[in-house]
Amino acid sequence: MKVVIVGAGSVGSSIARELLAHKHEILLIDLKPEVIGRSGLRGAHWLVGDACELSTLQGAKVEDADVVVSATGDDKVNLVVSLLAKTEFGVGRTVGRVNNPKNDWMFNDSWGVDVAVNTPQLMTALVEEAVEIGDLVRLLTLQTGVASLVEFTVPHDSHVIGLTVGDIQWPEDATLVAILRDHAPITPSRDDVIDGGDELFFVTTIAAEDQLRALLSPESAEEPEEASPEREGVQPAETQAPEDDGFGG
Repeated sequence: MKVVIVGAGSVGSSIARELLAHKHEILLIDLKPEVIGRSGLRGAHWLVGDACELSTLQGAKVEDADVVVSATGDDKVNLVVSLLAKTEFGVGRTVGRVNNPKNDWMFNDSWGVDVAVNTPQLMTALVEEAVEIGDLVRLLTLQTGVASLVEFTVPHDSHVIGLTVGDIQWPEDATLVAILRDHAPITPSRDDVIDGGDELFFVTTIAAEDQLRALLSPESAEEPEEASPEREGVQPAETQAPEDDGFGG
C-alpha cells in the first residue's frame, strides 16, 4: 500500500515508522529539509515542499496513493491537503489530524476528510473508558461522524447480567462487535451470556447511542408499576357492592 504522509514531525514520523514496519511504501512531505533522513525511517521516500501547493502534490504523484495522511500541527494545512487529495487527485482514503478540538466539526467529507483523528478527544475517551463503569463511552468516531465505536463496562449489579446476547433487544442501528472478558476478546454470538465486568464494544450510529445508553442504564430494568384497581378507586369484582337494579328487596 502506498501512503503519503504530510508533516514529518513527531506524529507523522511515528505513523511512518509503524507503516514501514508493516512493509508499506511511504512518502513523507515536509517544508523543512532538515527532517530528511530521520533515524528509524529508513526506506521512506522524501519530498521537501508545501503540500498545500498543487505542484508539490503533483510531484508526489498523490493520485497513485492509496491513503493520504495529513499529520501536521496546523489544522488549516490538514484540511487543505485532505480537500486537494480528495477533489483534485481522487485519493481513495484521507486521514486528517485534528489539533484543536474546536475544529473537529470541519473534519468531514465536505473538506475531503474520510477519517478524523482527534487526539485530545481520543485521550479523553480512553480516560473515561478506564474509570467509567456503567456508562457508555464513545471511543472513536467513524465515517466522518456518521457512526462511532462505543464501549460499555457491565457493572456487577447490572440488570443485563445472566441474559444472553440474543435475549436483549438491541437498537436497530447498534451492533455488538466484541466482548472483552478477563483480558481476552470474544466474538459475540446469540448464546453468549453477559457477565459483570464484561466490556461490550458496539459500532453504532450517533443517533442510536442514546437508545443504547437508555437500554443499558439501570432505569431500563425498572418496569412501570401497574396501577391496582384499589388505587384507581375501583373495588375488585368479587368485593364490589351489587348494583341497585331498581327493585325493592
